[in-house]
Amino acid sequence: MRSVLTNILLPAATGAVMIAIWYAIRHGLSEDFKFLLPTPDEIIGSLDANWNILGRAVYNTSQGALLGFGLAIVVSSLLALLMSLSSLVRISLYPYLMILQMTPIIIFAPILILWVGPGLKSVVIITFLICFFPLVVNTTQGLISADRNLVELFKMYRASRWQEIKLLRIPAALPYFFTGLRIAAVLAPIGALVGDYTAGSSAGNGGGLGFQAIIYSSQAKYPALFATAAVTCILGFVFVAVVLSLSWFALHKWHDSYQRTDT
Repeated sequence: MRSVLTNILLPAATGAVMIAIWYAIRHGLSEDFKFLLPTPDEIIGSLDANWNILGRAVYNTSQGALLGFGLAIVVSSLLALLMSLSSLVRISLYPYLMILQMTPIIIFAPILILWVGPGLKSVVIITFLICFFPLVVNTTQGLISADRNLVELFKMYRASRWQEIKLLRIPAALPYFFTGLRIAAVLAPIGALVGDYTAGSSAGNGGGLGFQAIIYSSQAKYPALFATAAVTCILGFVFVAVVLSLSWFALHKWHDSYQRTDT
C-alpha cells in the first residue's frame, strides 16, 4: 500500500512543483515575451477550442503511426528470424541495416514524395523506417541468445529446427523483442509526426499533428501549438502503455524481470 501511494503521490507532487515553476517563469517574463510560454490553462483552453481540428489530426497521425509500427513489427520479425538461422545472412545484411539506420530519415522525405506522393503512404514508410532498426536488432539478438545448454539439449533429443525455434528460441527472444517494441513504440508517434511534417498532406482532411503544428506556428497560435505538442505526448504514452501491457501479459508469469524476490 505504501509503495502504491508513493508511486502516485511523488509524481503528482513533482508535477505540481513543475507547474508552479512554469507559472512563475511566465509571470516573470515581460509582456513582450509572455506569448512565448502559454500557461497550462491557456493550453487547455486552446485544446478545447481546437478539439475538432486536433481530434482529426490525432486520428490521422495515429493511423500513420499504427500502420508503420505494425509493418515494422512484421518485417523485422521475419528478417530477424532469417538472420538468426544463418550467420552468413546476418553478416551479409547487418552493415546495410546500419547504413539504413544512420541515414537521416528526413533525407527520405523528398524521395518518398517523388515515389509515392505526399500523404499517408509516405508517413507510414517514414514511421516504418524509424521503428524498424531497434526491432530487428533486438529480436535477432534474442533469437541467437538462447541458452547454449538448452540448445545442446534440443539437439541431443533430435528436435527439428522448427521445434527448436518455436519451443526455445522464440520464448527466449520475447524479452528482447519487447525491449525493441518499447523503443519502437516511443519512436512510432515521433516517426508519424516527422512524416506529417516533411511529407504530409492536408488533402481530404488528411493532415496529422505535424502538419497542424506547421499551420499553428505560421499563424502564431502558440497555445494551440503547445496543445498539439501535449496531444502528441499523450499519443506516445498510449503507445508505450499498450506495449508495456502486452509485455506484462506475455512475460509476468515466468520471466525474472517480473518476478518478486524476497530480500
